[in-house]
Amino acid sequence: MQNFLQLGLSQKTVQTLKMNGIGQPTPIQEKAIPMILNDKDVIAQAQTGTGKTLAFILPIIEKLVPEQTHPQALIIAPTRELALQITAEVKRLTAEHEEIHVLAAYGGQDVERQIKKLQGKVHIVIGTPGRLTDHLNRGTLKLSNLSYLVLDEADQMLHIGFLEEVEAIISRTPAGRQTLLFSATMPGQVQALARQYMKKPEHIHVRGTNVTLDEVKQYVVETTDRAKQETLCQFIDLYRPFLAIIFCRTKRRASKLNEALKSLGYESDELHGDLSQSKREQVMARFRQAKIQLLVATDVAARGLDVEGVTHVFNYDIPHDTESYIHRIGRTGRAGGTGIAMTFATPRDSFYLKQIEKGIKGTIKRKALETAVDRPKKSVEREQEPSAHPKRHARQASATRGTNTQSERRRERSSSTRQQGQSRGQGRRQQRTRPSGSARRRGRR
Repeated sequence: MQNFLQLGLSQKTVQTLKMNGIGQPTPIQEKAIPMILNDKDVIAQAQTGTGKTLAFILPIIEKLVPEQTHPQALIIAPTRELALQITAEVKRLTAEHEEIHVLAAYGGQDVERQIKKLQGKVHIVIGTPGRLTDHLNRGTLKLSNLSYLVLDEADQMLHIGFLEEVEAIISRTPAGRQTLLFSATMPGQVQALARQYMKKPEHIHVRGTNVTLDEVKQYVVETTDRAKQETLCQFIDLYRPFLAIIFCRTKRRASKLNEALKSLGYESDELHGDLSQSKREQVMARFRQAKIQLLVATDVAARGLDVEGVTHVFNYDIPHDTESYIHRIGRTGRAGGTGIAMTFATPRDSFYLKQIEKGIKGTIKRKALETAVDRPKKSVEREQEPSAHPKRHARQASATRGTNTQSERRRERSSSTRQQGQSRGQGRRQQRTRPSGSARRRGRR
């Protein structure tokens, strides 16, 4: 394997990488960086978590001309979260290059602030199709002198429905630009886009880091719509994830499920397109700091999320295509770690399940609740212990003790609430380390 210096990067860039704990290139970086430095158009097919972001950022930084004041590189991402993630990487790697200026342009942020920055010196613009189109229409973003165009996660960008915006943006760029396209999959729309707008591109396909098969244990849980919520709660109680993302099909379903989980005592929050940008950033900060254990999200909102410590992904609603499935479960099993992905499938989901299994070229193991994890040997004592959630315990207890009086049940709920508050307070005082056993779940003793 070659090192970064042998790939053609400068000593200054290599030193910056070392300062950030990056010593050796990943396979996608080893293949892409020399091609990009040699001015080739590149189509790279690689999963998230393979290091693809650095594969295009590093050579672009090398080739920038700081003396020029106009935007030289444009990176288009499908979501605000991914745009912010890329921006953070660029700023981290250009910390020693004070002369390089970066702008993130996405919806939900003060457009006037973006306009003010665009009036000054900006070398790299990272944004979402909608906001970039808005700036082009306003005349506040000019791409006539652009040198480098990057389409990141192109398959998801087109899947969401941004083809028209992407083509409008490309039409404003010079024909002589260098175009780089990165995508986890290569559906027909992406291939057609590449044929139309790229010049004799080099093709890269990284197979060795397929997160869907190697780092993530995948299971299907057969259930019904009526039983789905209770089944999810039981698996959460059994697995006790450190951090988990729960995917729902719509914003409404995500919000409804989050409220249900919170009412049962789970540390949960929601992430979807109806939230303001400040609220989204607040939710993500709490999730990254492990102040909440469960994040209930929609596909679009969770694009580009890269959170350390996500141990589980639950597909509460089955994705309708292989691409979405791959992107969802790619939120876990990252950076050499392992993860668990569980997909809840109802009888009406059989068509989508078959399509996913066909797409990943394998059968996903079915998992029954009784065999989800090894049961404790002392099952009798286990059953006598309080439920992991005080509120759920109170509900279960009142259902099994028909002789309880109303006042007794009120006392149970009051006691449960106090227990929950005490345990949550203890959980927040803990440092962010990955707990073991029952301590993995905050406020749930």
